[in-house]
Amino acid sequence: MPLPMPICFRLIPTLDFIFGITRLSGPVTRSSQRNAVAAPTRVGLISLGCAKNLVDAEVMLGSLMADGLEITNEPAEADALIVNTCSFIDTAQEESVNTILESAEYREAKRPGQALIVSGCLSQRFRKQLPKLMPEVDAFMGVDQIADISRIVREAIDHRAEQPSRGAPKRARKKAPAPISEIHSRPEYVPDVETPRFRLTPRHMAYVKIAEGCNHPCSFCIIPRMRGSHRSRPQADLIAEAQQLIDQGVKELNLISQDSTYYGMDLRPGHRRTISSPENFARANADLPADGANLSTLLHALDKLQGDFWIRLLYTHPAHWTDELIQTIADCPKVARYVDIPLQHIHDVMLERMRRETDGQYIRDLISRIRDGIPGIALRTTFIVGFPGETEKRFEALLEFIRETKFERLGVFAYSKEDGTRAGGMRGQIPDAVKKERCAAAMAEQKKISRTRGKAKVGTKLNVLAERLATDADLKGADIRSWEHGHMRDNARKSPKLDAAQYTLTRGEADAPDIDGRVYVKGELPLGDFSWVRVVGYTDYDLIAERM
Repeated sequence: MPLPMPICFRLIPTLDFIFGITRLSGPVTRSSQRNAVAAPTRVGLISLGCAKNLVDAEVMLGSLMADGLEITNEPAEADALIVNTCSFIDTAQEESVNTILESAEYREAKRPGQALIVSGCLSQRFRKQLPKLMPEVDAFMGVDQIADISRIVREAIDHRAEQPSRGAPKRARKKAPAPISEIHSRPEYVPDVETPRFRLTPRHMAYVKIAEGCNHPCSFCIIPRMRGSHRSRPQADLIAEAQQLIDQGVKELNLISQDSTYYGMDLRPGHRRTISSPENFARANADLPADGANLSTLLHALDKLQGDFWIRLLYTHPAHWTDELIQTIADCPKVARYVDIPLQHIHDVMLERMRRETDGQYIRDLISRIRDGIPGIALRTTFIVGFPGETEKRFEALLEFIRETKFERLGVFAYSKEDGTRAGGMRGQIPDAVKKERCAAAMAEQKKISRTRGKAKVGTKLNVLAERLATDADLKGADIRSWEHGHMRDNARKSPKLDAAQYTLTRGEADAPDIDGRVYVKGELPLGDFSWVRVVGYTDYDLIAERM
């Protein structure tokens, strides 16, 4: 299976900027350092992709620091550079490949002895091909090697030292040793509360990875082959981590995994992976032992922790929603009235081709159950357009569903053909131009809905979490995209109400970090804390508010 190389390189930030966005901003979960040395090795890290990848980066940094290595934000000072990659869709792969190549070029120009290490989904997915395609890399590592990062860094530095000198005569040059590569085909690693971790998120929010891997058979997705089977962390372990984070001042716990609604099901005795359909899942959930863990028991336990904080639920699968989960969210005041539930399509034929284990009527009924059972809930979803076999009629059915359902938050993917997936070999592939047109059409419908919802919010009160003071770039709007959440925002209209004074950038319960809209509050609010505000205006995707 060849590595999909980009046809043309996209412009990406310089290394100095990339290092800037990963500047260290949180405490190490376990602060003790071992094996400290007089002149510590300095390591830099670039993390790409999703929040789950970011947690992996935080674990690597924490492990490096616990082993006495030093983290630097200056690329020219790093003895080794780690590029933590994403391989979710083609554009994510392009960014990963571009960053690796740019890092190698920077090394040649600024620090020739610097070791280059590639981690994450790209190296996991193309573990056999990359060492041959990218000899400039010193080491490739997979998901199972995250905890061994310190050893791999030292071996990569030794590998770089063994490279033949560019200034030596060709006859005197030794053959370059092959890159180090030790990647398991089916990852099994999952962190625990004792795993060292250095948070890269602001002090007031954190991601909590409740599970790793995925058991779903979606025809368009390569994630189960990259990240392995679903494996949940013990509930007591997660509660201990959450308590640590709350003690550190965290006000928002964002629960993440490949499928958060599957949490705990693999921990039950005699677990089998053939429970992905709604019917089988509901039976398995009902048969859990009295002391068995699932997402509902986890949310109840987190909700009982002392403190003023939100619990945000991300990455839920529609096939695994139960009445118990709906009632749990309604009963737990600390669980944000927000649900991330990627639906991907609504037409029955498309859902079947995608192997989503649901049909259109099931999805409509589920949305009604959630909205009726959890008053004030904000539903976020994503759809894939241009999937093989999507006719104009089937796409129009999706547009009509968007119009009638009026999601609070919505993103759209243009289908990415991925080698190694069932969908990649399907007939009826859609031209890229058509995918782009459909993506724009779907987002145009959502923009109308978003503005209507924004207008309805004027005059209401919101509890918001203050992030930081808004910059000029924030006030002008931004083109925000996410590999996992689709196209969120495009050419947001500039509002004259945002030009005249200082604003604080905040988020409400309906706004997940780095994904959804924002609430711009006139004046300064206490950063990293909650405040009540009144909505006075809106833009395409954001709200404008004032202090109460």
